[in-house]
Amino acid sequence: MPTTPALSVLDLVPVRSGQSSAQALASSMTLVERADDLGFARYWFAEHHNMPAVAASTPPVMIAAAAARTSRIRVGSGGVMLPNHAPLVVAEQFAALEALAPGRIDLGIGRAPGSDPVVTALLRSSGPTSDVERFPEHVRNILALMEPEGARLRLTDGKTYDVHATPAATAAPTLWLLGSSDYSARLAAELGLPYVFANHFSGAGIDQVLALYRDGYRPSEAHPEPRTFLTVNAVVAPTAEEAHERALPQLRAMARLRTGKPMGTAETVDKALAAPLDGLGQQMIEDMRPRWLIGTADDAAAEIRRLADRHGVDEVMVVPVAGTYATEPLDATPGRVQTLELLAGALA
Repeated sequence: MPTTPALSVLDLVPVRSGQSSAQALASSMTLVERADDLGFARYWFAEHHNMPAVAASTPPVMIAAAAARTSRIRVGSGGVMLPNHAPLVVAEQFAALEALAPGRIDLGIGRAPGSDPVVTALLRSSGPTSDVERFPEHVRNILALMEPEGARLRLTDGKTYDVHATPAATAAPTLWLLGSSDYSARLAAELGLPYVFANHFSGAGIDQVLALYRDGYRPSEAHPEPRTFLTVNAVVAPTAEEAHERALPQLRAMARLRTGKPMGTAETVDKALAAPLDGLGQQMIEDMRPRWLIGTADDAAAEIRRLADRHGVDEVMVVPVAGTYATEPLDATPGRVQTLELLAGALA
């Protein structure tokens, strides 16, 4: 029989039409509290910039807020986009988070900028940022800085200088590398780190990349075995019809993104149903649907078990992308809460 994997959540903090960022963040805090109650393994926040429909721009801030509202679930980043940040700042932020919520912090790191070229240039011109070509070096630096013993730098005069992300640390967050190509998989294998393939964004090549990671893995003291899990977009509802309706706003947004059309806040389900896309956009939606979990709880649970069994993972991270009907409150996302509740019940 297929295995029953643990469930986790990746949250982009979607912003719908007519909703403020405060209301969007409030709905995500409600969602992480519910995930904690339902027994989900971890809850990660993404980093994206200057996107009207996404309020997830500062993972450390949201992680701190989520940790304060929960008691057992692991909270983390999925991920911090390292080219936008100085490694020491990342290490300090997550070492402090580990001190606030011991044993519950994940630091997921990505190599992409998480924005458009203009905002990427702004981030790089307005403060110290990581050079993307030095990504492996900066990952190693963050690992060393977060350890209780810290890092030892050698100065040009030959003397050494100790640097700690936080004083008197007793533990470090778990560092994961994230990616949608083989680059981060190779680096994770080389460094003996956990790795996550961004299957919710691009599922192309997942089997080859996971095989490359596992076959090339070099055991580390913290992680003697390779460790990975899957991400997948999910919309679950009492009926398949409702699930497909709630999936439509995000499907349409992805189609617009991939065809270079202007992006706005997330549509309501009502608006998405009333305004069909052109032929190319509609074809892209039909191509995406089979790769998403859209349906009833039993159907989605069966597909999650199948995915876990096929790819040899014991955990699946869902991106709850259920849209909202116009009559639903602005400070809540009932469809996303429903997705987590139904999945948890079906996989219990």
